[in-house]
Amino acid sequence: MPNDRADVAMRELIAVFSCLEAENLIDRLARTAAAVAGTGNAGFVRVDVLRRHACSIHVHTPPGDPLSVRRWLAESGVMKELVASQATVRLARDMSVGEPGFLSMPVPMATRDSTHLWVAGRGFSDGDEHLVSRFAAAAGRALEAAGGLEAAVRMLRGVRSFRPV
Repeated sequence: MPNDRADVAMRELIAVFSCLEAENLIDRLARTAAAVAGTGNAGFVRVDVLRRHACSIHVHTPPGDPLSVRRWLAESGVMKELVASQATVRLARDMSVGEPGFLSMPVPMATRDSTHLWVAGRGFSDGDEHLVSRFAAAAGRALEAAGGLEAAVRMLRGVRSFRPV
């Protein structure tokens, strides 16, 4: 009987910890960043430890991507700018030359390569920079917490598999 209770308790704990899916979390964070910044475009970019290249890990745009932000990210050189910078990157909006306006903040995280949260689609001010930096800090905490929960689930599954029957 005690083993049955332990098994039920362990399954329930694993189920609770497993509810947070990292991919869903990063999508929600990007959508919320776009809303907080008053744009329709946001996402995350990871820069490798050696700061040689950057890759987009999530992009949120409105349906149809009316400002062609995905294409702009790939073709504009902004990824090189993020590789070179460990601080805020703010680019002015100039739609006549295809510049949608861009603001990127490093996401403070100890457990990953350098990650940047970005928003795009309008001109950004110092106030926007402050607001997005605070959101980036919260996003970093959320992503680290999600990673911690994933690690805890793996450990709990290991405990459960080695429990005496």
